[in-house]
Amino acid sequence: MKTYCNKLAKRLLIWRVRKISDKNFMLILAVIVGIAVGLAAVLIKNSVHFVREVAIFLNNKYSFSYIYIFFPAIGIGLTLLFVNIFIKKKLGHGIPMVLYSISKERGKIEKHNMFSRIVASSLTVGFGGSVGLEGPIVGTGSAIGSNIGQFFRLNYRQLILLIGCGCTGAIAAIFKAPIAAIVFTLEVIMIDLTMGSLMPLLVASISAALTSYLFLGQNYVYHVANIDPFFLKDVPLYILLGIIAGLLSTYFSKLYLWQGKQYAKLKTKRARFIVGVTILGVLIFLFPSLYGEGYEVINLALHGDISYIFDGVFYSQWQSFLGICIIIILILLTKAFATGATFGAGGTGGIFAPSLFLGANLGFLFAHVANSMKLNISHGNFALVGMAGLMAGVIHAPLTAIFLIAEITGGYELFIPLMIVSTISFFVVRIFMPKSVYAILLAERGELLTHNADSNMLTLMRTESLIEKNFLTINENAKLKDLTKVISRSSRAVYVVVDDDNYFKGLVWLDHVKHLMFKTELYDSVYVRDLMDIPKYTVNTNMDVKDIAEIFENSNYFNLPVVDEGKYVGFVSRAKVFTTYREMLKKFSHDE
Repeated sequence: MKTYCNKLAKRLLIWRVRKISDKNFMLILAVIVGIAVGLAAVLIKNSVHFVREVAIFLNNKYSFSYIYIFFPAIGIGLTLLFVNIFIKKKLGHGIPMVLYSISKERGKIEKHNMFSRIVASSLTVGFGGSVGLEGPIVGTGSAIGSNIGQFFRLNYRQLILLIGCGCTGAIAAIFKAPIAAIVFTLEVIMIDLTMGSLMPLLVASISAALTSYLFLGQNYVYHVANIDPFFLKDVPLYILLGIIAGLLSTYFSKLYLWQGKQYAKLKTKRARFIVGVTILGVLIFLFPSLYGEGYEVINLALHGDISYIFDGVFYSQWQSFLGICIIIILILLTKAFATGATFGAGGTGGIFAPSLFLGANLGFLFAHVANSMKLNISHGNFALVGMAGLMAGVIHAPLTAIFLIAEITGGYELFIPLMIVSTISFFVVRIFMPKSVYAILLAERGELLTHNADSNMLTLMRTESLIEKNFLTINENAKLKDLTKVISRSSRAVYVVVDDDNYFKGLVWLDHVKHLMFKTELYDSVYVRDLMDIPKYTVNTNMDVKDIAEIFENSNYFNLPVVDEGKYVGFVSRAKVFTTYREMLKKFSHDE
């Protein structure tokens, strides 16, 4: 069967090359990816709804009114079982996985990612994990694009474009926001495309959005009953909200990253699970609004309905102005712990939804305080722009935040406030965190692509592909007469000195020994170890090309020896690095 499929695929590829141009073929694949990702988004939404209904049924069936605080433990436990039994490797977070695959895996994403994140996130979120679905669906969409591209044996540039189509389709379908989806791919996934390459993203976004509309309807994700018009007098308030949103984004991001490191210090999965679900259960008991994605809470905040604040067992009597403020502040401060605990325990999800949850609550609180001062501003308006502020700050994507919030709420009348709050929040966060939570861990390891073309090309290059092995070696205990024989056979002006086990010892340069080559009386008395130089720099096979290029730039070396755990491997040359760089830059700059 496999042989037959391979033959069929080969025939299809040959027919495609003969009949369809690359540009048209990419558009066809963009439609296929968009529809497939749209169906995946529908599946993940319906799966979460089904799991949630099961949880509600169980909650209603048993008389113990606080059984829901154990549901996240059930969901995360089932997620871990699924991953350990069927996937047998760590899933990781969706968007960082996409960024890593682009920069270090040549755009190749394992097949299991096309379904594993749907199952895992449905269990986690459906049973109340305090995370969202956006990261998993983006990971799923990128995997669909990557594997379709691999099937058709596309080159690296085309493969990355299909990954971009998958990411675009994911956001377009899950949020019903086709414009924001394209902006997200360019801003967060950081794919720099020519105008000719932009068309597949548009096609994928439209295809995914229409698929989502077909199965999920055309309603806005969030419903805002009445959006008050924008008044110029409110600009100072929006500026202040942007500053606060930036500070809250910084708090959430830093705490989120810190928790990840703390959970990683726990030695076993069982320990992480117990600690995580215990913290999450306690927080949900204290603040039931932290349960799940929080979309219901967001919709209530957008309508100015504060009933969700008093769901907790302790808060029914806290309906004063001060009581409401204290509860919302506590919710804002504890959401980061709930999200961190969900991930730390082993759950799968995204941080889009938590950032929107925080933004809606922050905006509502801001309006609540302002109205106590007789400023008479709209709770819905400020909750809406607060969502944009937190998203811009947490994921470092102000343009995505502006267009996404406008599209998912219908809040186009508030474009100016959205721009003000998102921009200010983004710049405030950048003071404390130059990179987003998605990017910071990858950036620390030099595995992140940015919009800097020079840096990107060097990041995409692999040290192994640059190694030249046509340099001759000689043992350190060899004599001058042996060296002259090596020199006579070599086309290079440098010779590698190794020991009996091929461990690198140094280099002999032709310029340094040519005055000795014809002194035959020294042939048996001078040893290679006495003639070699120990270079200031060596390269290991795991070193980033950016670091190698920096060595070349700051030194007068034209060749650097490559070692692997001390053993000689080959050489990397300045010429090879910069020739490969120019070739890649030319390929990526070509407008199809």
